[in-house]
Amino acid sequence: MNIAIIGADGQLGSDCVKALKGNKVFPFYYPDFDITKPEGTKKALSQLDIEIVINTAAFHRVDECEEEPLNAFEVNTIAVRDLALICKELNLVLVHFSTDYVFDGKKETPYTEEDPPHPLNVYGVSKLAGEYFVCSILQRYFLIRTCGLFGEAGCWGKGSNFVDAVISLEEKGKALRVVNDQWVTPTSTAELAQKIKELIQTQHYGLFHLTNEGQCTWFEFAETIFSLIGKSPQLIPLDSKSYGARAIRPSYSVLENRKAKKVGLSEFSHWNDALKHYLQKKGYIS
Repeated sequence: MNIAIIGADGQLGSDCVKALKGNKVFPFYYPDFDITKPEGTKKALSQLDIEIVINTAAFHRVDECEEEPLNAFEVNTIAVRDLALICKELNLVLVHFSTDYVFDGKKETPYTEEDPPHPLNVYGVSKLAGEYFVCSILQRYFLIRTCGLFGEAGCWGKGSNFVDAVISLEEKGKALRVVNDQWVTPTSTAELAQKIKELIQTQHYGLFHLTNEGQCTWFEFAETIFSLIGKSPQLIPLDSKSYGARAIRPSYSVLENRKAKKVGLSEFSHWNDALKHYLQKKGYIS
């Protein structure tokens, strides 16, 4: 397959490049390639002999989205609409990524693809609006909701991911304040990229939830990280209100990979095992 990857130097994009080795991959990097400029996007994609576009670009600094809603909607909604229209015109399959933050967290069991979304913050609203454009414009698409990503390249725009960030703070001798009332599933971008490789070889188009198995709070995630690397920093559990983030997060946004299992994709490992593998690859543990 011939595949274009938008955001190929990012956390997920770089792992997609690795996972799809053996295919003809055309990587695109920001700012040279900017999906908010549809004329340039169309020109670049139309010059390639490709079948699939994988879009990992997003404005995902959740708190900043509250202060910069126009920027959030420009990248997460309008640019996604334009990209979907380009894919339709060029007869390309689109792989696009969304978020667990399309849900409000009032459910106490993992969310499936059939559960109605109800986002609580600008980021979630902008990502959901992008989803609606993809679904309304295209027939051949893979729309992926995922959660709590961590990968070797680090998160483009944030400069790090949760794992590396808390380890870095511990190394500086700082106490760590971590929320303990938001339930998520930390997800390895390396594993997610492998599932994307499997999925695009099928014609099971539509919406999928794809995360590692299991669930934890962010505080429990931090505890596990330091337990595995043999460190004992000062960890301070906080509730969301005390933490004081600008954007409201769902208290429970664990996703169930129901459709992926139904169509026969190989199962993800438990997040704990994925974390161990990540820590080994990064050299934190032997």
